[in-house]
Amino acid sequence: MNKITSYFSESYKELVEKVTWPTWIQLQQSTIIVLVASLLITLIVWLMDFASNSLLKLIYSFFA
Repeated sequence: MNKITSYFSESYKELVEKVTWPTWIQLQQSTIIVLVASLLITLIVWLMDFASNSLLKLIYSFFA
């Protein structure tokens, strides 16, 4: 039981004293970067899906 208490005590101490939390500005900047990157990746995947779908429709139209 002593190990569990020590673990939680040390974990709390690390979170409060040793971890450097981002400022509000840094958090906003990181959030914007993640949103923009997510939108770009979504757009790229959508374009690849659209292109492959169009190509397959073209190929299938030759055999139908």
